[in-house]
Amino acid sequence: MFITPVFAQGTAQAVSPNTDILMQILPFALIFIVFYFLLLRPQQTKLKQQKAMLDSLKKGDEVVTSGGLIGTVFRIVNDDEVIVEIAPDVRVRTVRSTVTSLYKIPEATPPKTINKAS
Repeated sequence: MFITPVFAQGTAQAVSPNTDILMQILPFALIFIVFYFLLLRPQQTKLKQQKAMLDSLKKGDEVVTSGGLIGTVFRIVNDDEVIVEIAPDVRVRTVRSTVTSLYKIPEATPPKTINKAS
């Protein structure tokens, strides 16, 4: 045979069991820390902002629902329901949590004129 058996040799320095466990747990801890700061923490702040927005809804606010309807809050029925007017005399009773954001009408910018030198 051309391949000779190779046997593993022990290291001259013994590794303590405490550092061995630490080196095994360290990658998982680092992954969890990165996961927390990149995913969990921003999601929690976004949920807090969404809840604050839903709690501050009042009559007359322009809102966008999760279905894409844009309307005006006509009346707040209770903590869970809102009546949204989507067109004149067309009102929809919806769950408050389906309101995704307040609708801000974009301000019209005047068109730019191009001066042509003739």
